[in-house]
Amino acid sequence: MEKFFKLREHGTTVKTEILAGLTTFMAMAYILMVNAGIFSELGVVSYGAIYIATAISAVIGTTLIGLMANLPLAQASGMGLNAYFVFTVCFGLGFTYANALVLVLLDGIIFILLTVTGLRKKIFDSIPVAVRTAIPAGIGLFIAFLGLQNAGLVVNNDATLVGLASFNLLGGTATWASIMPLLVTFFAVIAIAVLSAKNVKGSVLYGILGAGILYYLLGFTIPGFYADFSISMNPFAAFKDFANMAFGKVFTEGFDFAPFIEVNGVGGFIVAVLTTALAFCMVDMFDTLGTLFGACSRGNLLDKDGNVPNMDKAMLADALATTCGAICGTSTVTTFVESSAGVGEGGRTGLTSMVTAGMFFIAMFLSPVAQLIPGCATAAALIYVGVLMMNCVKSIDWLDIEVAVPAFFTISMMSFSYNISYGIAFGLISYVLIKVFTGKIKEVNVGTWVIAILFGLTFFLTH
Repeated sequence: MEKFFKLREHGTTVKTEILAGLTTFMAMAYILMVNAGIFSELGVVSYGAIYIATAISAVIGTTLIGLMANLPLAQASGMGLNAYFVFTVCFGLGFTYANALVLVLLDGIIFILLTVTGLRKKIFDSIPVAVRTAIPAGIGLFIAFLGLQNAGLVVNNDATLVGLASFNLLGGTATWASIMPLLVTFFAVIAIAVLSAKNVKGSVLYGILGAGILYYLLGFTIPGFYADFSISMNPFAAFKDFANMAFGKVFTEGFDFAPFIEVNGVGGFIVAVLTTALAFCMVDMFDTLGTLFGACSRGNLLDKDGNVPNMDKAMLADALATTCGAICGTSTVTTFVESSAGVGEGGRTGLTSMVTAGMFFIAMFLSPVAQLIPGCATAAALIYVGVLMMNCVKSIDWLDIEVAVPAFFTISMMSFSYNISYGIAFGLISYVLIKVFTGKIKEVNVGTWVIAILFGLTFFLTH
């Protein structure tokens, strides 16, 4: 291990790396339950199948970045991108689950080519800083909105489109059975915040587990709560679902786009594929770049020029993991910001990643326990992660209108239109138009024009 990971050179020990790896796993283990819960909304793939797909892709991605880049980082299905997959690509655009996996596979292949050829930096530079900075915040607001809806706190309201769920036990339609899960979600978010404020590692996971326990403890106050409660405790049942519902679907069913073309035409299909793949690539790229830089900065791992060491290898590991994730049946795999927890504990090499990968492997056999977690508990995780992703808004110059308007459109339209790519589209298009009509057209580079036009075509040809 010393020879391969160069522990002494990085000023660390095996014990420190193991503790850091365990810390990273505790901080991001929630993705196993949350990702499975989001995908189960599709109705064509089970919770257990996606739980296994998520675990396997996390093992592969985390192992790759540890061995290839020797960095103490971990990978798994990205928050925000999983919501984009389910609620925008499938429910919004009308692609099937398998079709969407093809687009993820395409994202991974494109990402590999961009990394190998060096085009990644050129595309990164084509996105205006205002939009680039706002994307994580927009995704954060979007997944927090999903969490509020999944919890039942935010409901459909004919007058205002959205409204607050009723808590009125006296004269309203609310009952204790409907209110109890709402309270569990709310207090779970508060508990996670308190634990995080006290620097407790794995606060999100503890919050989810605590909310689940509270939910079942309060169940005795609701007549008939346990009447229909049954679940298989066979850990291999999830593996069977994974094999039948998720693994390889990208090849066996994914390339059948005939139903989509019948409804939208060939032109609509081409534009939808291009813009959706572009959205996957951009979000994945910026999320990975930001996480790599942020986590390495925290651990003083940047080189003398302020760059992430083995950056290209780390990006390549990310791209390879995404292609593997598509084959397994889950959405884009990306580097997790929670890796910073392990770095904060002293993780400095890929050995930290190997420990985290080992924990994800063990977790594959705990799916029956994970299925006991109620939706109100995982909803709390969505809301809290949304809070964390809003951090980037402090870097936006809200007093500069040329920056504020594109940033605002990027953030707001993701939630208001229930579509991440629409937020990016409005941000880019507004940026270009503002520059054109203020006489600063020369500040818009060719790459920005191309991407903005592609997004524009999405609206006029497919929406």
